[in-house]
Amino acid sequence: MKTPAFTLPSAKHPLLTFVLGGGGARGALQVGALRYLMEQGIKPQLLVGTSIGAVNATFLAVRGYTPDALDALEQAWFDAAAANLLPPQYVRVAVRFLFKRGPMPAGEHVLRDFFVEHGLTPDLRYGDLPGPPMVAVAADLHTLQIVLYGQDPEDSVLEGLLASTAVPPWVSPLDLHGGHMLDGGLLSNLPVEPALRMGATDIIAMDLFDARHATIEAEGVGPFFLKIKASSELRQRDLELAVAAGRGIPVRHLQLVPHRVVPMWDFSETEALMERGYELAREQMAGWEPAAQPWSQRLKRWLGGEKTT
Repeated sequence: MKTPAFTLPSAKHPLLTFVLGGGGARGALQVGALRYLMEQGIKPQLLVGTSIGAVNATFLAVRGYTPDALDALEQAWFDAAAANLLPPQYVRVAVRFLFKRGPMPAGEHVLRDFFVEHGLTPDLRYGDLPGPPMVAVAADLHTLQIVLYGQDPEDSVLEGLLASTAVPPWVSPLDLHGGHMLDGGLLSNLPVEPALRMGATDIIAMDLFDARHATIEAEGVGPFFLKIKASSELRQRDLELAVAAGRGIPVRHLQLVPHRVVPMWDFSETEALMERGYELAREQMAGWEPAAQPWSQRLKRWLGGEKTT
């Protein structure tokens, strides 16, 4: 019998959780932020990710939360840029599909091959991971509910990641277990509430939301749908943060926004985004606690059960 992926915390065992939101190529910002967090000695007891956030979280859960694993994650991002995982022309194919002039693109095999090449073999189960334990968030179009891969240690890691990253127009919904799995960002793009379900007692949320993608001035069908998507994501995020606040769970909210608008399919800015994520984490975390006592020390004291002032 396999050891459960993780156990729920007690008052004596807080669960510091890193929540990693979706945002396509902007996920490189999270890699930079993770680098800074690691340098500060902050280690999560749980990772919860949606879409590209699930990719980053899974990579670290498979390899461990170590500097070497983070180096390998950075290299995987450069490999992704070279592999052209989300080619822009898929948008045109999707438009043709909507007007019944061609098939819907099915890019899951491209993602599957990429994930397998980077260590996510089909036989890998969440209960096999060295840790930190993680949960990948997907959306089931059949039940209209989120699905949390990783709750069951027998869940397939590869399946969970493919479900969480099934983002149209590049990947069609996946038919799995009688459901139709889609990118988790459809229902929870910054999965704070799923982290609460898993017992998170303290959250660091790495948010890739960028409202500049849905400018008020832009017109046309594409910008119209971007505005709808942005409105939904913003509403979801605010509600989930409010739920955490209502339960008294502290959320340290890292807002990771590029210098300029970066489309979710554009991996050409990977290196610059990593550097930007590192600097944003450094700047924002400096404001979380007085400079006289670094917030990381206070957080570790809090997690250890010591009273802080």
